[in-house]
Amino acid sequence: MNRKAVFLFSSLITLSSLGYSQVVGDEDKEMFNRAQQRDQKAMEEASSGWWKNSMKTHDARIAWWRDARFGMFIHWGLYALPAGEWKGKEVKGYSEHLMRKEKITRADYLDLAHLFNPTKFNAEAWILEAKKAGMHYFIITAKHHDGFAMYDSNVSDFNIVKQTPFKRDPMAELAAAAKKHGMKFGFYYSHAFDWEHPDAPGNDWEYNNPGGDKLHGGTNWYDTHPEWLPKAVKYVDQKAIPQIKELINKYHPDILWFDTPQKLPLSENIRILKAIRETDPDIVVNGRLVRSAKVNFGDYVNTGDRPAELLTVAGDAEAIPTTNESYGYSKHDNSHKSAKFFIQLLANSASRGANLLMNLGPKGDGTFDQKDKNILDSIGGWLSQNGEAIYGTQRGVLPIPAWGVSTQKGQLIYLHVFNWPKDGNLVVGGLKSDVKAAWFLTDKNKKKLAVKRLGASDVNVSLPANAPGSPDVVLVLEVNGKIEADAARVLDPNIPVNRFLVFDAKQQGKKLGFGDGKTDRYFVNGWSSKDSNLSWNLKALKPARYKIIAKYIADEGGSTYEIKVGDFSKKEEVIASQKGAVVTQEICVAELGEGAYQLNVTPLAIKGAELMKLLEIQLLPIK
Repeated sequence: MNRKAVFLFSSLITLSSLGYSQVVGDEDKEMFNRAQQRDQKAMEEASSGWWKNSMKTHDARIAWWRDARFGMFIHWGLYALPAGEWKGKEVKGYSEHLMRKEKITRADYLDLAHLFNPTKFNAEAWILEAKKAGMHYFIITAKHHDGFAMYDSNVSDFNIVKQTPFKRDPMAELAAAAKKHGMKFGFYYSHAFDWEHPDAPGNDWEYNNPGGDKLHGGTNWYDTHPEWLPKAVKYVDQKAIPQIKELINKYHPDILWFDTPQKLPLSENIRILKAIRETDPDIVVNGRLVRSAKVNFGDYVNTGDRPAELLTVAGDAEAIPTTNESYGYSKHDNSHKSAKFFIQLLANSASRGANLLMNLGPKGDGTFDQKDKNILDSIGGWLSQNGEAIYGTQRGVLPIPAWGVSTQKGQLIYLHVFNWPKDGNLVVGGLKSDVKAAWFLTDKNKKKLAVKRLGASDVNVSLPANAPGSPDVVLVLEVNGKIEADAARVLDPNIPVNRFLVFDAKQQGKKLGFGDGKTDRYFVNGWSSKDSNLSWNLKALKPARYKIIAKYIADEGGSTYEIKVGDFSKKEEVIASQKGAVVTQEICVAELGEGAYQLNVTPLAIKGAELMKLLEIQLLPIK
């Protein structure tokens, strides 16, 4: 085993052993030791053999995915028919979790299957909708947590062909349509949750199994109650692995997507990945099949579900927003976000070297909701003119500007302008490279824009006074040689708000955790030590006054902290949030001269479990 592998796996084992404090008694101790040995053996075998070898072809396997940048995610199953309603009652939240929420038995779920007849389903229309929207790969739920296969499975008769009047195989039709139109194609498969199978984790209302809402045996039931493990192994052997192999051999997908690995022991997740690699070593596998705090066996990392803000991670990553708040179709969920939201999120994602897999839930009749189609049409219209700034790009090396984000490709830098500068001067901070030319990406004539160097690492691009009517106006900068940049962010007095997100802060002292990036959840948590502080490097190109604002959530008030930028510092008391709402606290007004600064947030006194859940610091220019 190589040194890197030894370090990674020993780290994972150490993390696993932290759960030992929850185990009491000699018999429990022995069970936990056996569970730990089981996982350790699986990791060592993977590290010294098949997994290590599979990573030799990783870059070749994932090359198409890196260039794609944008994909369609589809959650479609029996749950699309009741559409967030059961027995006349609205069921809130994810509609695809209907079976679990309403504790529906397998027999009653089959009654629902006998009504499922999506006669308006058209596989080619679905693929063409994705293609028109500018998406380059397509992933659909072949089997979700309900255990119902949306394809003709020979492994289980709990499937769409054998149990519904539809009698067709939509996965076969979609795979064929994707191949016809040059769309990369793959499946979501729920390998750990399966609510219909008597041996799988999740169903605790009919089978009394672990892994459900009752938390039989705890969250990590396989560590404290390994006597239940043979049932889970039986499920993996009899259904999960055979169906995954079936999907590979019948439809030849380019990618497989998994979720909720924590419902199975690590050793079972590793066995499933091994079966995939043995069946087809070229399939891209996402990061939610086998993972831990230190190791990810997948080809890339999945970040937040339904994100509003994004965290930059090392290596390849993918976020999965959905058009409203449910992944499956819910007729009661009208919380659809704007096309502007997704266009800017896509640019933000690409600027961080990540992909965006955007989800929608088709209806029970096989059609897309018109609200979803409107969003897709708008995104597709923008990408038809600006796709060059997304596809095949790498994360931008420029510091995050107040006006938007940047991507790059070769000697081209794409400036994604979300916030138009009031005076028409777009300051590109941090750029050391010489600029040969600048133009609007949508200008076929490439009419040059005036570029003026402001200093060794900053340039100004002159823009029209009025912003074009686009949520993301893209400018192209062509530079001489390698793109080189300074890390300090420029304060821009011509942009209404200069935002400094904690996701982009430098941490010092005891490491802090992060929220999942959803609306009002892009915070740091676990801020329990006064040794922990956050900072951002910035610079001002000319004197200006700024109002400083802190946005946070606090379960308890009374803690104190200090915000400091240059010679300005202010001590503040944390205000408790009302029902978990975000507190917007005005700190002070700071007058900053030309020069470099560090913006710091430091705890002074912590009352309760944590200082606060800080989301961002804002600097608002004052005329």
